[in-house]
Amino acid sequence: MKDLFRVLRDKLGADFDSFISKKVVAVAGDVSRVNLGLDQDKNLKDEVLEELDVIVHTAAATTFDERYDIAMGTNTMGAFNVVNFVKNCHKLKILLHVSTAYVCGEKGGLIVEEPLHIGQMKKGSSNLDIFLEKQMIEEKLKELRAHNANEGTIKSVMQSFGLLRAKMHGWPNTYVFTKSMAEMLLVKMKDTLSLPLIIIRPTMILGTYSEPFPGWVEGVRTIDFVVAKYGNGTMTSFVGKPEIILDVVSSTHFCFAYFH
Repeated sequence: MKDLFRVLRDKLGADFDSFISKKVVAVAGDVSRVNLGLDQDKNLKDEVLEELDVIVHTAAATTFDERYDIAMGTNTMGAFNVVNFVKNCHKLKILLHVSTAYVCGEKGGLIVEEPLHIGQMKKGSSNLDIFLEKQMIEEKLKELRAHNANEGTIKSVMQSFGLLRAKMHGWPNTYVFTKSMAEMLLVKMKDTLSLPLIIIRPTMILGTYSEPFPGWVEGVRTIDFVVAKYGNGTMTSFVGKPEIILDVVSSTHFCFAYFH
């Protein structure tokens, strides 16, 4: 049992398991697959479509230089697959998609929050074609496998390929690029399907401020690394400018970037 549930377990004691079983149903799925991988169990799929009314989509590959195929499959096509699935939910009230503030690119000053649209790029003269990017990934993988490339080589090449495509289109890394493309697809599909969509763009998300207890964090990521190293004494200083504002978000203090 994760520490996150410790407070509730201490409060409920022996009733904890029965309480959870009444409130939570875990369903194994995969956002990178059509219908989230639920096609093998039609009854389960139909039940999910019938019962779901609020959907929070947080699944993402968050490594900045992730393999392009993995980042595209999880971040971009994952969002696409979620929308294609939830458009059939009979009771859908809201789809909340967690994006990232960095889809705005590397800008300075006050940045107005606006939705991203299909074909929009940060630089360059030609439009971005998301499905052409997906096709290029498939062709690159096919080429590597035709040359009997090992997994290490495939990983390295696909990481470099993702960074190359991201920077060519004006984004700093593969993570931000694929999250940007996800927003583009969502906005287009929202307009087409009249989906009740909210997109939020948090910056770096840290441990909890107070609930269920101060400082809870699942794993050490982003700036958590610096905090952890400073706390255990292995990092005694950190180079920076005193006037720079560090923008982070506590997990219990999410802010909505915009309603759409």
